[in-house]
Amino acid sequence: MPVRSGIATFRAMAAATLLLHGVTVMADSAVWRVSDGSEHIYLGGTVHLLRPSDYPLPAAFDTAYSEADAVYFETDISALSDIGTQMRMMQQLTYSDERTLRSVLNDEAYAALSTYVAQFGLPMAALEKFRPGLLVSTLQVLEFQQMGFTPEGVDAHFNARALNDGKPVGELESVESQIGYLAGMGEGSESEFVLLSLEDMEEIRESIEEMVGAWRSGDNERLADLFVDELREQVPEVYDSLLVERNNAWMPLIEGLFEQDGTEFVLVGAAHLVGEDGLLTQLEAKGYQVSQLE
Repeated sequence: MPVRSGIATFRAMAAATLLLHGVTVMADSAVWRVSDGSEHIYLGGTVHLLRPSDYPLPAAFDTAYSEADAVYFETDISALSDIGTQMRMMQQLTYSDERTLRSVLNDEAYAALSTYVAQFGLPMAALEKFRPGLLVSTLQVLEFQQMGFTPEGVDAHFNARALNDGKPVGELESVESQIGYLAGMGEGSESEFVLLSLEDMEEIRESIEEMVGAWRSGDNERLADLFVDELREQVPEVYDSLLVERNNAWMPLIEGLFEQDGTEFVLVGAAHLVGEDGLLTQLEAKGYQVSQLE
């Protein structure tokens, strides 16, 4: 994997965990109505971390949810909190052999990581068996938690609402598939992945308002520029596995929703909607009418 893979992959992960923050309400939103003649579904770009003060969500989300007879997520949200699932995740996302972070990272990367985690009061011993993908995603969540955010984001919010309201829920891929993508991050280029991810953490802190503004307004061009374009140009193999392959696998499932009774609301990470291989572009290319909700 090329040297720049760490920063590009980290930004792709960040795109999927964009944070909602109190900024000026804009006319457009991150929710789209996709129509095929008289049938339509709603497609929304999600953020996975929120603060309690960031509710209520933009009105377009509630509009789509209210009209939906069923809600679809990337994966089974409820299963993610299941003890059995969490045990399987830890088994796949940690080293089960003699490897540790000390053995797979060079001295520079290990020293930088040790310094970084110290600010959270974490001993390196607690992280030694983490694979790079789990390590970086854990640090990302810790970083955002310091800013007051929690995992109760858009997906968890609507999953809870749907279960409470008795609305059917579905998923586009299995939990095992998502674990697999995370497990492969940084493999073969662990030191570069960790060093550049730590470096990019600083940049994300500085650019978070721009990122969030682009998400809130549904500015797909800016989101693609911030995340997807760099990933495609610098690390095409990661771009293909993380976004293109998954989007392509989801497309038949999304198109199949038009054949079902009622209206569905599909919620996926914002990065999956944008760019030349994004779901919105693919749907438009197939002749569906795509319009942005206000």
